[in-house]
Amino acid sequence: MRVAIAGAGFAGMQAAKGLAGAAVEVVVFDRQNHQSFQPLLYQVATAALTPADIAWPIRSMLRGQDNAQVYMAEVTGVDLAGRRLLTAGGAFEYDLLVLATGAAHAYFGHDEWAPYAPGLKRIEDATDIRRRLLLAFERAELAEDEAERRALTTFVVVGGGPTGVEMAGAISDMARQALPPDFRRVNPEKARVVLVEAGPRILSTFPETLSRYAEDALRRRGVEVLTGTPVTAIDAEGVALGERRIAAGAVVWAAGVAASAAADWLDARRDRAGRVCVDADLTVPGHPEVFVIGDTAHVAGEEGRPVPGIAPAAKQMGAYVAQVITARARGEAPPPPFRYRHQGDLATVGRNAAIVSLGKAKVTGFPGWVLWSVVHVYFLIGVRNRIAVAFSWLWEYLTFRRRARLITEPATASQLAAGLCAAPPPARPPMAAHPAAGRMDGEARLPAGG
Repeated sequence: MRVAIAGAGFAGMQAAKGLAGAAVEVVVFDRQNHQSFQPLLYQVATAALTPADIAWPIRSMLRGQDNAQVYMAEVTGVDLAGRRLLTAGGAFEYDLLVLATGAAHAYFGHDEWAPYAPGLKRIEDATDIRRRLLLAFERAELAEDEAERRALTTFVVVGGGPTGVEMAGAISDMARQALPPDFRRVNPEKARVVLVEAGPRILSTFPETLSRYAEDALRRRGVEVLTGTPVTAIDAEGVALGERRIAAGAVVWAAGVAASAAADWLDARRDRAGRVCVDADLTVPGHPEVFVIGDTAHVAGEEGRPVPGIAPAAKQMGAYVAQVITARARGEAPPPPFRYRHQGDLATVGRNAAIVSLGKAKVTGFPGWVLWSVVHVYFLIGVRNRIAVAFSWLWEYLTFRRRARLITEPATASQLAAGLCAAPPPARPPMAAHPAAGRMDGEARLPAGG
C-alpha cells in the first residue's frame, strides 16, 4: 500500500513519522527541501534568529525511516479517478493520499497589494521582510530630508492576530534596543510602528483581558494600535486607511490566509477560506482514500467551530491520520472520530511581555514571556536548534544585540528561471519498500515515481 503525502509541514510530517512502523510505503512531496518552524518566522524577519535556527531538511527528518521516500516537487493537482498525484516532476500513483498543502496569504481580493506588503509563511518571506526593514533604516541614514527620513522609519503591520502582534512588538524592540548604537544620522529609537486591525480589538481569539494587556504592552513600547480601521489601499509609498494615509518604509501583511488549491483539485466542498470540508475521520466525503489535514482542512470542532489553523492542531491531525492508515493496513477497526484537544494559546508582545491562556489559567508579563520561550524552544526539532535559539535569545537579552542583521539580495530573474527549468527527477525511480509492504496484497505495485 502506497501512501502519498503532499506537504511536509507540521501536519504532513507528523503523518509521515506516525507511519514509521506501518506496513506501507510513504512518499512525501514538498516544493521545498526543508520544514520551517512557522511560529518563529517573525524572529527571522526581525533579525533575532537565522533561518537555520528554525528550519530542518526534510530528508534529514526522515533519514532513519526505511519506509519513507522524499521528492522535492511542487504538487499541481490530483487525478482522483486514476489515483495519481500530479506534480511538476510527473504523476505519481497512490493507494491513499494525504493532502497537507497548507495555506497562503489572502489579500481579500486585492492581490495587487502583495508586492508591497509581504506576508509571513516561509523562510523566503521572513528574509524578504528582514531585507525591507533593514534597508529602510539604511536609506533613512542616507536621506537629507527629515520628512523622507520619518517616512522611511515608519513601519505598518496589517492584522492584529498573534502574528501581527508579535511582529509589531519585535520591530519596536529591534528599532529601540538593537539598532541605535549602529547609526549616526538617523535615530532608530524614533521609528514609528503602527499595528492596524479592522476588528474591534487585537487578538480576538484570546480572552478580552489578555487582549487589553497586549494592547497596553504594545503602546508602552511605542506601537500605535489602530482598531476598527480597515486598510483600503497599499502601494509602494505606504497604506491608506480610508481618507487617512500613512507613508511607510515597509509594510507587513498579517491579516489573513487562504487555503491551498486542494479544494479545486478535488472539486470538493469548501469554506470561505477555501479549506476542504472533511468528514470526522478527516477524509473527503465520497473519497475515503483521500485525507486532508492541517491548514488545508475545515474540521468541525466543539460547538461547530472550526479547528484553528495552528501548529498543535495540525500535528494532532497528522498523528490521527497515521493511526487511521495504520489500522487499515492491519485490517483493524478505525480509531474513533478525530477530536481536537486545545492545549492553550500563547503570544509574545516583546521583551519581557507575553500572554498565555491555558484554560482558566492566565499568565502575562515576564512569567508569561518565560513560559512562551520555554514552550517554543521545546517544540523545536533537534538539540542543536534548541541550544542555538536559547543562546541567541540569552545573548540578545543580555546585550540587546541581534546577530542576524544581514541584508541579502533577492534572487534574480535568471536565477529563478534556472530553478524553474531544472531537470525533473528520472521517471519512476526505484524505492526501497518497507520489508512488510509487499505482504499487503498480491497485486504487483510499481515503485513510486513520475
